[in-house]
Amino acid sequence: MIAVSVVAFGLAWWLGLYLLARDPRKRLLRRASAGLLAYALVLVLPVPAAAMAVPAVAWTGAVVCWLPERYDRWWRYSALPLLVAAWFAPPVVLVPLAAAVVLCLRLRRALLLAATVMFGLSSAALLLDVLPRVLVLASAGVDVLLFGVVVAVADAFDEGEAVRADAVRSLITSTGLALVFGGQVALFLDDRLVPLLYGTVAAAIAVQVLANPLALLVDRVAVPEVADSRAELRDAAEALPRRAPLDPAEFVKLTRRALSNYGDLGKLVASPLTQLPVIDARLAARGASDQPLERAAELKSLLLESILRLKPRDGGFGTSDEWRYYNALYFYYVAGIRPYSRRTKREDLDPDARRALAWFVDQVPERTLHNWQNAGARLVAEDLSAQVVP
Repeated sequence: MIAVSVVAFGLAWWLGLYLLARDPRKRLLRRASAGLLAYALVLVLPVPAAAMAVPAVAWTGAVVCWLPERYDRWWRYSALPLLVAAWFAPPVVLVPLAAAVVLCLRLRRALLLAATVMFGLSSAALLLDVLPRVLVLASAGVDVLLFGVVVAVADAFDEGEAVRADAVRSLITSTGLALVFGGQVALFLDDRLVPLLYGTVAAAIAVQVLANPLALLVDRVAVPEVADSRAELRDAAEALPRRAPLDPAEFVKLTRRALSNYGDLGKLVASPLTQLPVIDARLAARGASDQPLERAAELKSLLLESILRLKPRDGGFGTSDEWRYYNALYFYYVAGIRPYSRRTKREDLDPDARRALAWFVDQVPERTLHNWQNAGARLVAEDLSAQVVP
């Protein structure tokens, strides 16, 4: 039984950390990760059944990420009160799950509906104590793990990346480390060493999955002058297994994603656009080596050239209709202006960038800018696809 528990704990712990490491800025990944990590802890810690409230609330938080924005606001306002209420009255946790079921029914989200119903039944069985705890936790674990896999696949699809090779590599490495270190504890296992076994497995998996963030933290302390360069190289290496084949049908979407990652060579490495024939020709023309970072840098140059071709020829900066796509792409992605972020303060902007920043803030709603960026990305995609290899 302990072996099954360790495997279930390890899988949930690994997948939770894997989702978080993909991009902690995304709310979908954060919430799905929180649910998986909380479920892993429920498996091994002597906590009451009410602790299942955390995976349940996190589950509903991930579900609403695929629903209209207003439902996400409702979840943010109700998550903490629900967790507090569930501590005193555990069945309360079924309320958000029931609400998620109703929303999925109304919006006809069949897959989300089926997954939420299954997880809700498992949670209800645990809270009402109608089935053995081990059986219920195993059932809920299957639901949570499958949901985590769906989240990873959906995120990779949105990013235009492949996920299978990257996830399998991470899982195999994590399993190997867990076996090496956890196996040493298992050789002398008794009741007193069970917590140490779980802790060793958790630490081994965390060190592997979070290797890059941990390395960056060490670099910031030990070698701060080259920390960013080392992080860029690590990100590039990590991105290689995520690079998907170039699909012409997804060209506009891939271009939009590449523009979003314009300032991050580590992420551009994973873009299928680095496989464009024109990049092969440009690398050969300047005698550069065919390396992932070289391809990413060449793609960045191509994107900049396409953006600059959108610029009207009548001055340094303008706000007429013909300027909108150039402004939306150049100043946001190339110049790095974030007009709607309160945390961003730039003192190094040139006069045109300052004028653009003031114009965005005063006259361009955020949604309008997003629409212009989408339209501009289509123009850039057309420009890239029209380029003929010499």
